[in-house]
Amino acid sequence: MKQIFTLAFLCLSPLALLAQQDCAHPQVVGPGTYNASLTAGSEVPNPICTQGQTGNLTKGAWFSYTPTEIHTTTVSTAISLTVDTRVHIYKGSCGALVCVAGDDDSGPGYTSVASFTAETGVTYYIVFDNNWEGSAEYSDNFPFTLTEAVYVAPMFEPQFIDIGGSRNCVVDMNGDYLDDVIGVDNGVVHVLFQNANGSGFTSQDLPALSSQNTPSWSIAAGDYNKDGFNDLLYGSGGGSTVMISNSTGTAFTSKLETPASFLTQRTNFVDIDNDGNLDAFMCDDNAANVYFQNTGDGGGNFKRSGLNGAPDLGIYPTGGNYASIWVDYDNDGDLDLYIAKCRGANNDAAKDELHRNNGNGTFTNVAEELGFADYHQSWSSAWGDFNNDGFIDVLVGSNAGLDGSLFTQKLMKNNGNGTFTNVTVGSGLDTFSGTSRDYFAHDFNNDGFIDILGGGNYILFNNGDMTFNVVGGSPEPGPVGDLNNDGFLDIQNGNTIHMGNDNGNNWIKIHLKGIQSNSNGIGARVEVYTDAEHKYIREIRSGDGFEYMGSLNAHFGLGENESIDHVAVRWPSGTVDIVENPDINHSLLVTEGQTLGTGNVNSTMFTVYPNPAKDVINISSNSLSVTKAHIYDLSGRLVKTADVTNGVVPVQQLNKGTYILIIQDNTGKQHTSKFIKG
Repeated sequence: MKQIFTLAFLCLSPLALLAQQDCAHPQVVGPGTYNASLTAGSEVPNPICTQGQTGNLTKGAWFSYTPTEIHTTTVSTAISLTVDTRVHIYKGSCGALVCVAGDDDSGPGYTSVASFTAETGVTYYIVFDNNWEGSAEYSDNFPFTLTEAVYVAPMFEPQFIDIGGSRNCVVDMNGDYLDDVIGVDNGVVHVLFQNANGSGFTSQDLPALSSQNTPSWSIAAGDYNKDGFNDLLYGSGGGSTVMISNSTGTAFTSKLETPASFLTQRTNFVDIDNDGNLDAFMCDDNAANVYFQNTGDGGGNFKRSGLNGAPDLGIYPTGGNYASIWVDYDNDGDLDLYIAKCRGANNDAAKDELHRNNGNGTFTNVAEELGFADYHQSWSSAWGDFNNDGFIDVLVGSNAGLDGSLFTQKLMKNNGNGTFTNVTVGSGLDTFSGTSRDYFAHDFNNDGFIDILGGGNYILFNNGDMTFNVVGGSPEPGPVGDLNNDGFLDIQNGNTIHMGNDNGNNWIKIHLKGIQSNSNGIGARVEVYTDAEHKYIREIRSGDGFEYMGSLNAHFGLGENESIDHVAVRWPSGTVDIVENPDINHSLLVTEGQTLGTGNVNSTMFTVYPNPAKDVINISSNSLSVTKAHIYDLSGRLVKTADVTNGVVPVQQLNKGTYILIIQDNTGKQHTSKFIKG
């Protein structure tokens, strides 16, 4: 019997002997359980399809899989709970493989679980490596399963990119309003420029003056010198650096290097003094916060502020300041400052701070009276109008425990009168124990309600009533933008972009070009009205969450709404621009001062009399059948909506002044004029 067995073994084909050894000789698999064997001399997988540490790889186990119909396919080593594995999923041809998915430790223990959309007739390569050889949990032999499930379009599809450096910035870098991907190394800014035709990215390395810092803690972007190209603000444990682009956006010069004593966490570009020029704010973990005020001379120069009697923007000299975010929480037209903190329990430096802008160059910390001064390690916060009532609410994050126990996030509803109510209980977040250093407020499914990315691999989907559904299996927090210009938001995690899939909901993106205000419109509030009563609001911010920089475009999901009544942009300068009836599922560029709010808005299709008016205005037209009127003051605030009967609109309750009149005809079209209330 022994001799017969030997002869049978010698008759095995060379292909069988080489199975699993390399890309040219993979073991063919389908749904079922298989054994992976990592042997010396086998081909090492390349490229790497996972994040994290990669050691000295010397082995690979290769499998191929070709589905006969589309499936959601999962490869898992969780059948063996004690083996530390890593898997890569490719498509393409040997020597030109492209990552489709990959995983290291998503399964229980140190096991791997990778799911991907497997298309009909496409051959995929499933490859394991020996990255963790030498650890107690590693083995050269282990089982894995391949399962097929009915295909359901995932919310995100991974797309792999190649970007060097600190990869934590998604923003337009060449002035075309398309979001690009930025990575930073000392002496170079790596950029993946988004191609306008939707074909992906064009890679370019832009030289930058060597700096003592790279953005190891945070990065912010904004057009500091108003030349049309965004500049960069680095935050690191050894200080901050402002990198100014040249006049063509092709290179960078270090314009400001702070002392190394600055332990800079979050950085922001923000126009603190509202002079139309961006300032550089640094959240300091060692001391009180500081900002550098833009001199506005166009040369990228600063003068130091925030110390020696200037506004107090961080009240503890020992610091503890982690994530700063600038918001207008009280709707008074100026920016307030929220600082998420980190320190040990019962240390007053751990208390979060909310600095109300007093409108006269000073700030007052109102965190204690408004319910934000807690002893916990929040690290960041997510601000957005979660119930679409016109006032910015907030989820205060949680990155660590309190006295050794988990501390949940805190959801605070803006009451519209300068106060907040803690509505965490019953919101769905009171039973959620996920933690994260980063939290972001965006509408990821375009249903018209702002969701929250944070708490690990979770998205907190907004129900619109201050309650949330916590959904796992989502991408980890990272910079957010529209990286394929399809109107659905994407999330970057290192060399992976999680592309948001189109679910049929409508959207609009608003691009801003400031003239009197800063170029990006940072600090502006953008409002989208689907009708006179329903609006969505966004604020333009530089620096989001604890570390990342996301798009400076305002993105709005519209759900099933198929039209927009008007868009209003409230600029930091006080100018208000109004755009009527913009198209949905498109981008809209608004240039400060060049639309309805400040220009000539008198229509030739109808007349308004008397003008000035006292009690009523009369609308006369030979071509229009007027059905409704909307009246705005010159700040862009809607002050009256009325049905129009016999061309008459009562205005006796209006204060004296100049108003903008928008009338709607029986076809739904809108027309505009001005009138004076005497």
